[in-house]
Amino acid sequence: MKRRQFISASIVGGVVLGLGGLVAIRPGRATNQQPLTITAALATLKALSTNQLTASRLWTPQQIFSHCAQSIEYSISGFPQQRPAWFKSTVGHLAFSVFAAQGAMSHGLSDSIPGAPAFATDETNIPALNRLIEALITFEQHAGPLAPHFAYGALSRADYELAHVMHLYNHLEEIVS
Repeated sequence: MKRRQFISASIVGGVVLGLGGLVAIRPGRATNQQPLTITAALATLKALSTNQLTASRLWTPQQIFSHCAQSIEYSISGFPQQRPAWFKSTVGHLAFSVFAAQGAMSHGLSDSIPGAPAFATDETNIPALNRLIEALITFEQHAGPLAPHFAYGALSRADYELAHVMHLYNHLEEIVS
């Protein structure tokens, strides 16, 4: 085995083992959390629209809503950049499997989608929230093929719904009303 292949395999192996350990360490999602469906996510978002919202971390609510909308829109139109195939078939696949088994996602909450344009800074919460709601409805009604996820690769419609809702709920942890 060449040195470069050995180093790559060692790194991937370490990441895979680390992510696999999360299944045993990380507790499952809270039992009082909404179901992992678009219908439940829409109800959660519509309940937010009447509240005064702020965020507890780096992104504003508007940026959070825009980011989640981008992810959903890209699942239909295609992500601007993809991770390498080896990443999606190993680390990405394992990460999604862990999240799906846990019923919750935990990821860098200020990590932008690779290649996605910067967020508008003059937009308020309500238009961004409406964009997110529209993106979920469009996804739900979309009958065509879905684009591969930039990190997880090809996902079924059910897996994409699960990914979108877990992603949204993870980001909603930052929202304070």
